[in-house]
Amino acid sequence: MADIYIYDAVRTPRGKRNGGAAAISPIQLGATPLRALAERTDLGAGVGDVVMGCVVPVGEQGGDIARASVLAAGWPIEVPAVQINRFCGSGLDAVIQAAGQVGSGMVDIAVGGGVESMSRVPMGADRGAWASDPRETLASHYIPQGIGADVIATQYGFSRADVDAYAAESQARAAAATQGGRFNKSLVPVLDSAGLPVCTTDEHMRPGTTAEALGKLRPAFEAAGKAAFDQRIKFKYPDLDRIDHVHTGGNSSGIVDGAAAVLLGSKSAAEAMGRKPRARLCGWANIGSEPSIMLTGPVPATNLALQRAGMSISDIDLFEINEAFASVVLFAMQDLGLDHTRVNVNGGAIALGHPLGATGAMLLGTVLDELERQDKSTALITLCVAGGMGTAAIIERV
Repeated sequence: MADIYIYDAVRTPRGKRNGGAAAISPIQLGATPLRALAERTDLGAGVGDVVMGCVVPVGEQGGDIARASVLAAGWPIEVPAVQINRFCGSGLDAVIQAAGQVGSGMVDIAVGGGVESMSRVPMGADRGAWASDPRETLASHYIPQGIGADVIATQYGFSRADVDAYAAESQARAAAATQGGRFNKSLVPVLDSAGLPVCTTDEHMRPGTTAEALGKLRPAFEAAGKAAFDQRIKFKYPDLDRIDHVHTGGNSSGIVDGAAAVLLGSKSAAEAMGRKPRARLCGWANIGSEPSIMLTGPVPATNLALQRAGMSISDIDLFEINEAFASVVLFAMQDLGLDHTRVNVNGGAIALGHPLGATGAMLLGTVLDELERQDKSTALITLCVAGGMGTAAIIERV
């Protein structure tokens, strides 16, 4: 496979639920980073494909929202596009699928990214059978993700104080990054139909949040667990004598709106676009993991991506592990032996929010900017995925 280069990465701010970006249709939200890429680089009709993640592709997000976004962005009609859904890994997997086309030599330039308007199309609006059909939920030992996160905390000994301390640090890091302008290079505003900005900064953050304040929040998943799901997961894991429900709205990822896009190309694409590549995509992996708890995938996905790239954990300077829930990151750091000073250095989804189909592409752009800021070389991005999967990718500056 030929080398695959990253030429640019942009994202919208993460608009809080019913916040500034909620007034914008999902199609126009998805078009926003595409317009920005075209403004920053003369793409013409040279893009061979656009791949966009969208986790709830129904209603206003239904159909092929990637193609609709390409047209709404004013791109040439010759540019094709496709929407994919690998749940929370969709944004990163869209980049991977676009990259594969470049690496195979089928296209010289491609875009991977994602969009999710969680205000306008609520999570679960697609009513997938695995979560809604009792015949399927019983057979698969399905439990809501939050209870899966609580099970991880119970199994690995993460207390309520541990997850709240992690969440408070995520808020502090995100606030420092925002105040320091670390997101500015990739951030593009969301505009209304009159061209006026309606969302210019990440809206979900709560600067000044303390672990003590978080400790006063009620567990978010305890009631559902006691009603049915605690017993269901105990059928799968009979050694569990209890489940500590430690996750709350304060130490779980935020519900937000957002979109992102990553510009990829071959080495020869640099001349066509008139710009130098910023990084090389070294390798990636998608992997299946235990489907009931469903949130442990980042560890095996990381190990497989490193193996495929011929690298070891010590070769990576910075890590982005999606903060779906605090215990997910704590578990991954513990199992992989990672120092927290190298993980999510600018905060994560607990503070900033998790626009499902876009997050993976956002994380790639964020860590690329941070590699350049710190003058470091390599980064690994990974996300847990519903249904028991994990996605990971490795980039290296050039």
